[in-house]
Amino acid sequence: MAKLFIDNIEYDVPDGQQTAEACETAGIPFSCNSGVCGTCQIEILEGAENLNELNEEEAALGQDRHHRLGCQCKILGGIVKVTY
Repeated sequence: MAKLFIDNIEYDVPDGQQTAEACETAGIPFSCNSGVCGTCQIEILEGAENLNELNEEEAALGQDRHHRLGCQCKILGGIVKVTY
């Protein structure tokens, strides 16, 4: 079980699962869940290496390893700390 900290609040996320549900619970705005609008952008403060690689949708929106879309990230394990 991975740990996702969103603005210092801890969420348990199963290894390999998308971060979308925890991000929505934390109040991060979601408009599409398909990576085309960018409203769910998060800033990775720690643990970028514990996330999947950027996908095509994120790359098209100019994201990088420290600026991701909450609807597209998968936490592979470990601890990730983000803010929005």
